[in-house]
Amino acid sequence: MVAVRNLNKKLPKIPAKKIPASLIYEVIDGKPIYYKGYREVLGGTKKISEIMGASTLQNMIIQYMLRILFRNLDEKRYHILTNEQGLHLEKKTNLSADIAIFETSKLPLKAADKHYASVPPKIQIEVDIDADIEDFEFPEAYINLKTDKLLAFGVEKVIWVISESKKVMIATKDENWQIANWHQDIEVIEGISFNIGQYLQEGESPYA
Repeated sequence: MVAVRNLNKKLPKIPAKKIPASLIYEVIDGKPIYYKGYREVLGGTKKISEIMGASTLQNMIIQYMLRILFRNLDEKRYHILTNEQGLHLEKKTNLSADIAIFETSKLPLKAADKHYASVPPKIQIEVDIDADIEDFEFPEAYINLKTDKLLAFGVEKVIWVISESKKVMIATKDENWQIANWHQDIEVIEGISFNIGQYLQEGESPYA
């Protein structure tokens, strides 16, 4: 995923019919949202495989949070799903999740199939932005739209980690969304917290 960036310069719009389905990252209200870098793939300067992978920084952050969650959450009560878990919110709206925490009572193992999840996770965590957001007026517009959709779907808490600004956004329904420095302890669920800045600092990361 990539962090928030300047969108003042709009790139030429490419007709959707000329873009292969393999480059679609998400669909919101019938509108396809493409992977960041899809224009380079269409232009022949990159292969699809080059834009699908995550950065090492993103994966280290996700690994850190997953490690905390797997160590502390009751596996009988929760499933922790990752790797761009697909969510089918409604007709013509499919989103992805970097980390999705489902209650086993709502998504038992016996209900798992080869389709996207059609029930909301309790908590969803996103690390940076995987999508091409050139068509949005500003980066926050995509974040806000996706977050609103997830909360309306029934997700109780949506957490965004933005590496460029070193900030964490915490959104819950019917409450003011919060922005925190990533050097603060951020509670995910049931007293389980993470501190990304501290984790990176302890590992001597230049991005701490």
